[in-house]
Amino acid sequence: MSIFTEINSENLIFVQNDKIMIKAGVLGAGHLGKIHLRLLNQSDKYELVGFYDADEANAKKVEAEFGYKYFNTIEALISAVDMVDIVTPTLSHYDCAKKAIAQGKHIFIEKPITNTVEEAEEIRELLSHHNIRGQVGHVERFNPAFTAVKDQIENPMFIETHRLAEFNPRGTDVPVVLDLMIHDIDIILSVVKSKVKHVSASGVSVISDTPDIANARIEFENGCVANLTASRISLKNMRKTRFFQRDAYISVDFLEKKCEVVKMKDAPEVPGDFDMVLQNAEGVKKQIYFDNPDVANNNAILDELETFADAITNNTKPVVTLHDGTEALRVATMIINQF
Repeated sequence: MSIFTEINSENLIFVQNDKIMIKAGVLGAGHLGKIHLRLLNQSDKYELVGFYDADEANAKKVEAEFGYKYFNTIEALISAVDMVDIVTPTLSHYDCAKKAIAQGKHIFIEKPITNTVEEAEEIRELLSHHNIRGQVGHVERFNPAFTAVKDQIENPMFIETHRLAEFNPRGTDVPVVLDLMIHDIDIILSVVKSKVKHVSASGVSVISDTPDIANARIEFENGCVANLTASRISLKNMRKTRFFQRDAYISVDFLEKKCEVVKMKDAPEVPGDFDMVLQNAEGVKKQIYFDNPDVANNNAILDELETFADAITNNTKPVVTLHDGTEALRVATMIINQF
């Protein structure tokens, strides 16, 4: 038997077989929206109620092919659910989020959070007044290669990222900074515990009306420097980040889901035959060793959605807050303004 119960506020959740299931609806049934629909439908933490898409022909096609219930207005879908998953084009994030928040619904909103920092700040303010939860879809936070090493990233002082993609017309409505580089901006801001001091950047439009290739240098108040490169007209795909810190080098391959940790410690007085030892000009000897963690196999999008369900159910802080999404957009905008 299924019953309704109340938690945290006036929002209702669905309980089935002693499992809490949050009633969810998706706004947007494009490429990524269909992935979210499938994962929400298979999750035991959500009850997928249905979806809305502005393209009625596409919506009816998705409904016929997959069996998800199509709502013919945004308002009807929002009224029927407890959590709204916003997977629409970036330009509509602000309006969709405002409508959901006005009805007291939790929101999961794809990156970038909104089109402008001002819109993002307004969404954050509205959310706090309604005592509801919000999370931004910076999915690389859940990449198993990153989660395997993030606890070993301590006070990095130089970071280098390369995010290259073959050309795909989808996503070219925004600069490559908002399409691709923002993933790396969010990762960097999550590990560098310091304020941004200075940003310099350059970008080139090759195919699109907005830059398709960009390079940025972010300097932090604590002395850390991050060098980021993003391209959506590359001949190959690449998503790699390298972190350099005192006595350690950490490499994360977000695409291949691999990581490498190289550390240094004081060399023993009598090194073994296979020990790797370096000596600097002052005569200090360091031993190099590898400390590579196991990388679990996971579905990062499912993980981000389900951790958001946990945050709603337990009334806890989401992994990627609206504040995080706003700060990533703020830095991305600083970069874009350099072009």
